Amino acid sequence: MFWFPVGFFSPGPMELAVVGVVVLLLFGQRIPGLMRNLGRGLYGFRQELKRPQVPPGQPDS
Repeated sequence: MFWFPVGFFSPGPMELAVVGVVVLLLFGQRIPGLMRNLGRGLYGFRQELKRPQVPPGQPDS
């Protein structure tokens, strides 16, 4: 059976910074739109949770 140290595959702070910069360079233009759509979706979800529940068989008003 193989044995590896626990921290052998964990990235360090410099590797995480490089990955973060690459992600921002590749997806920097799309991130604001994604966050906007996520916010709108969460807002709509919360609004639906606040609506009173209508029992089955009764029409919505």
